[in-house]
Formats: sequence, C-alpha cells, structure tokens
Amino acid sequence: MTAQKILLLILDGIADRPCDALDGRTPLQAAATPVLDRLASEGICGIMDTIAPGIRPGSDTAHLSLLGYPPKRYYTGRGPLEAEGCGIRMEPGMIGFRANFATLDDNGAISDRRAGRIPSTAPLCEAIREGVDLSGFGVDLFFEPGAGHRAALALRGDGLGANVTSNDPKHEGFPPLPIRPMTEAGSDQHTADVANEFLRQSQDILVDHPLNRERKGSGLAPANVVLIRGAGLMGRFEPFSEKWKMTGSVISAAALISGIGSAVGLENIEVPGITGSADSDLGAKIARAESELERKDFVLVNIKGADEFGHDGKAEGKRDFIEVIDAALAPLLARDDILIALCSDHTTPCSVKDHSGDPVPVVIRGPDVRVDSVTAFDEISVASGGLSRIRGGDLMPILADLINRSSKYGA
Repeated sequence: MTAQKILLLILDGIADRPCDALDGRTPLQAAATPVLDRLASEGICGIMDTIAPGIRPGSDTAHLSLLGYPPKRYYTGRGPLEAEGCGIRMEPGMIGFRANFATLDDNGAISDRRAGRIPSTAPLCEAIREGVDLSGFGVDLFFEPGAGHRAALALRGDGLGANVTSNDPKHEGFPPLPIRPMTEAGSDQHTADVANEFLRQSQDILVDHPLNRERKGSGLAPANVVLIRGAGLMGRFEPFSEKWKMTGSVISAAALISGIGSAVGLENIEVPGITGSADSDLGAKIARAESELERKDFVLVNIKGADEFGHDGKAEGKRDFIEVIDAALAPLLARDDILIALCSDHTTPCSVKDHSGDPVPVVIRGPDVRVDSVTAFDEISVASGGLSRIRGGDLMPILADLINRSSKYGA
C-alpha cells in the first residue's frame, strides 16, 4: 500500500546538546518517549541540516526550507511572514515588520520590552489603525495584533524599501532608537521616514489610551510604545498546490509559521486552546490535524513549547515537556494509512539559549518506508538510520516520492 496523505510534525527547537543538569544527556535522551521511540522503530531515520551544515537556522528560514522553498531565493526577512500570519494579506512589494508593544518610562527609556506580558493588544492596534495618518507619504498602513504583546506592521505604497534598522534597543533601560536607512537608496530613506512618523503618531495615541490608563491605575506596565524590527519586502511564492501537486493546511499558534503557510498557499487552521507555549492543548492540535487529513493531502503541524525551554536554558523543563508531547502523539500510532514525517526545525541548546547549527533528528514512518534498525528517537540514535544525513530541502522531495507524487527525471 502507498500512502496518499502526509502529516509533517515539526517539534520546534526540540533538539539540543548534552546538558550538565541531565548528566550529559540531551533532553530527548533523558525523556521517557515511548511514542517517539516506536515511531522511530517503525520508520526510517536520519539527521538533517535544515539549511546546511553549521548554519544556524531561524524558524522562518528553516520552515521555508522544509516546505521546499529555498531561503536564499524566497527569504527577504521575517516581517512580511509575521504580518501574513497576523492576518494582513501581504501583496508583493509591501513592506512588513515584526512588532511588539513595550513600556516607556517617564525618562523615555524602555522599562519592559513586553509591556508586562500584556495578554491582548487588540484595542490598542485598532486605535493605531484608526488614528495614524500616513497619507502625506502616499502610504497605506496595516497594523494587526498577534499573540500577547506581539503585533505586525505592513506598509503599502510606491517607492518603499526594506533595508532599514529597528527602533528596538534590545535591552531595557535604553530609549527607542530612530529608524535609519541601511543604504543610500531613496526608497530606504522613504521607508525610514514613514516608519518614524508611524512611531511618533502611535506613541501619542498610546499614552492616553483608556487601556493604558487602566493598566497604570492597576499597577501594571502600560503598552505605550511600539517596537518594530525584521523589515522585509514581500516576494512571490509559487503556490504549494502547484509546486507539490497537493492541497494543504497549517496548524500553528505561532503567527510566523501560520504566515509562512499562508504565503505559500496552505490554509491556516485555527484550533481553540493552542498557545505556542507549554500550556498549549496538544491533544486538540493532533485531533484537528487528523480531521484535516480527511480533506487535505498535506498537513503541517508546529509544536513549539520545547523551544521556549531551550531559550530559557531550562533542561529539566524541556525534558518534561518532551514527555507531554510524546503522550499527545499517541493517537498517531494507530495510523498506518498516512505518511508521518517528524523532525525539528533547528536545535535550541539549553547551554546556548539560542538556535545552533547542529543537525536535528528526523523520522519518516508509513506505508512503503524502508524500516531501519533505529529504535530510539534522539539526536544520536537516529544518526545511524537509513536516511543518513540530509538537508531540509531534501525532505519534501522524499515525501512526495513516497506518496508517488514525484516526476521522473529523465526517460
């Protein structure tokens, strides 16, 4: 039997390096993972450089690569993809920024880069959309909330460039920076001028917004300034349905991943209770993925919580959350009719607290797969598997061939 459907599970940042807190084991090695181990024992395994050996991937470039869109060709910056994921329909030529709300103190310095982890900024975003006027620059403004303190900004107009700096000082205790062009091109200067005017007007709106007055009255940090970064020019993406001859969906609580899916033509599926953190309803995510496979050929599911523990340097927490992931994947063991590909997008070592260039584990399990001798899913065990060492751009061609969707090369 040949499978007709593909479930691509990306366990965001799950790979790691040996951790002192775990007696020299990685969190994957230290965790009890009967489900992941069984998937490995029933599949073909290997390690994968999502970009290339030694290259530290971002989640954005890694996911593009895993979907078969070479980042060197398609990636222009995180901003446009984040904007797409926040619900802004990005057209080619538009400029997108990542954004987040922060707290500015009475001395003009950033006192909290996440505005006290404010749970929702929808009213603030609405006030900015309605109140900021960039018509004098011939520019249309789009500004939408993301999860918590996050948001996205997009600009549409003639003569805009994407090579501009951020106003984020990256550290608390410093004032926001002016946006500056990174080249001498007039288009970049134009974008810098527009962005600075947006920031000036938005700050005036936020200072007296009722939500911020309420937060200050309650002793909470007001969300009274916007920080923007990651500017990029929206490009053109070959539709996934044309590139791979498959219909598809994406399930992710992260706006970036949803945006990448939307940009390539995957349908974004919202699932109540998923958060992108350790409190996410993983069972609901897997159940919805299975239902999506009833009507789509391909479903990408991103599970992110382990990445946060890696960034925080919490090896034990990462180990424990891996066990939560493992339990949530148990229903998939009964699926012998689909192709399941399971991997990480990058390594996030607890010792580094950031992404690294280490390869990640990968397993493909399903009908017609050449099962190898690997019996455990971790960074070391899978390296002896039948896939050997591949790159992220190899994954979709392998999966397409396993469901008999690839084209013959030659006569």
